Amino acid sequence: MKTSRLSRRQALRAISLTGAALPAIAAIPQANAAEEAQGSQRLSLTQLRGWEALQYGMFIHFGMSTYAGEELPDGSQPASMYAPNRLDVDQWVSVARDAGMKYAVLTTKHVAGHCLWPSRHTDYTVANSGNKTDVVEQFVNACAKRGVKPGFYYCSWDNHHKFGSQTPSDVHWTEVMNRFPQGDEKLAPFTSSLYQTFQSAQIHELLTQYGEIAEVWIDIPGVLGPGYRRYLYQAIAELQPNAVIMMNTGIGTGEDLKYDYAWPSDLIAIERRLPPESGHRKWREVDGKSYYIPGELCDPIGKEWFFVEGDAPRPDDDLLRQFQACRRRGVNCLLDVPPGKNGVIPAMHVDALMRLRKNAGL
Repeated sequence: MKTSRLSRRQALRAISLTGAALPAIAAIPQANAAEEAQGSQRLSLTQLRGWEALQYGMFIHFGMSTYAGEELPDGSQPASMYAPNRLDVDQWVSVARDAGMKYAVLTTKHVAGHCLWPSRHTDYTVANSGNKTDVVEQFVNACAKRGVKPGFYYCSWDNHHKFGSQTPSDVHWTEVMNRFPQGDEKLAPFTSSLYQTFQSAQIHELLTQYGEIAEVWIDIPGVLGPGYRRYLYQAIAELQPNAVIMMNTGIGTGEDLKYDYAWPSDLIAIERRLPPESGHRKWREVDGKSYYIPGELCDPIGKEWFFVEGDAPRPDDDLLRQFQACRRRGVNCLLDVPPGKNGVIPAMHVDALMRLRKNAGL
């Protein structure tokens, strides 16, 4: 189903222009002895390097977008539209393990606003859908059985639960970037305090009901504003003190740390790009303090984040080059492998992953 709305790639490219790094942020090639001993980041170097040692993970985009036929639904689809008839979460995690992946990150809620767990704060969840399985619970259990570390993705751009917010779907980014609105023109996207209360409540559910989580991925953090974003970061850290927290900076190489869009964060996102050939610079200076901030590349195995009929995996050589570049340039590789409408990762994706493991010598 085609729409005239911006794709996520177009929207995030526009959003990224409003989140340019401030002059106070600078990448520095290496740290001095005192910085190497500690750094100003929340997690220790030992913890962060332990996460880096995982190296390879599976991003799992699955949910209402899979059934709506578009990546960025308007949030009006009935919960019953979500209806996988062969849902097999164990298969997802088994494929990740067999592909040599050490962790996996599940989209618990994406732009459509539909939740893959039975949240008490909305009826727009699996509890009222064509398949009532608590996917989040099954995912965590499957990871525990197979030695794969679980991570949760949560999107702050929510077209179903607006609570007075204005999402990127509501505005034309090219008309409001980097300037004040003119006349009756809409403001840039923002979230209301009511929405922020809702997001906090859902994050609390996710991080208190399913055990220890290795990574918490917050997408579109720029709409949250700096005050709430700092509050949310601290809340996540208190609930899951050993988890790495990703505030996604969007499409880019990871060279710019977008302070006014995605800070604070334990990681720097490298989305649909590669880090520079010189390698990812892990030590950054923020407000006069040095932070060790690893990078994580994310990209779909095909062209689309969610399953689309006919979206074949990229050529083996392309996937291998990307994987090897991540290793050489010092970032983790989080490869998105979307399950189909039946709730199973397609054979073409599984086969491509197994060839990649063989070609990479994993």
